[in-house]
Amino acid sequence: MSDLGGEKAHLLEVEHLVKEFGVRRSVAEMVTRTKLDPHRAVDDVSFTLDRGEILGIAGGSGSGKTTMARCLIRLIEPDGGAVRVDGTDIRKHKRAELRELRRRMQMVFQDPYASLNPRMTVGAALHEAGKVHNRPGSEDEDAFVSRLLGLVQLSDRFAPRKPGELSGGQRQRVSIARALAVDPEMIIADEAVSALDVSVQAQLLNLFLDLREELGVAVLFISHQLAVIAEVADRIAVMQHGRIVEAGPTKEVFAHPKDEYTQALLRAHPHPDPRMRFAAN
Repeated sequence: MSDLGGEKAHLLEVEHLVKEFGVRRSVAEMVTRTKLDPHRAVDDVSFTLDRGEILGIAGGSGSGKTTMARCLIRLIEPDGGAVRVDGTDIRKHKRAELRELRRRMQMVFQDPYASLNPRMTVGAALHEAGKVHNRPGSEDEDAFVSRLLGLVQLSDRFAPRKPGELSGGQRQRVSIARALAVDPEMIIADEAVSALDVSVQAQLLNLFLDLREELGVAVLFISHQLAVIAEVADRIAVMQHGRIVEAGPTKEVFAHPKDEYTQALLRAHPHPDPRMRFAAN
């Protein structure tokens, strides 16, 4: 797969990324010592992301989207390829350097309740993130927390609450605010709105667009819902069986999908705007 970007300097460059997992053998295969090839969850994936850009990564369950995302910040160690941030290959980073990498590349997960400490108040969680990374303004806890809550369109009254007292949409806003607490240059949103009601999804999609405009943060937006990606992404890359099978500007891919898998996804998830809906042959 060729590079998705142009010739200008990119915030993130991924080249020929590979991740394999061993396959568990059956009893018969162990007895006969049958050798099984590893499962390649991410297979020669290449793309770029520019500052202030939103790139959508689409694909069904098992397509390798989440594994790829976790490889980018080395929650999972990739087996091959390069991941460069501002031209530096993060695969060569030592443990101490990963802290700064993960400050610059924050991840927002599908289940915000699982990623928040249920015993910690919203305000304490936000302040802790900024304080640990020595972010400007974190010395004034109240002002620091108030600013972050304002960025995700929550009032100060949420600061003393705990995650269990919030709705799903409110918890996801807090997760986004915690990511913003460390001044990231890029957010990886992994199915960040898929578990929410449609009305709440729309609000959070608008929030991502607002944050891009206000802060200039880039977003790698991962979702199996093509209609959701169409609302926010400048470009889209479609993954199947660990590979990118089609990529390009979102409107162009939606209007003229070339790969059969992309066409099938569009038929299964029609876009809300009929002018962009894919008409099956």
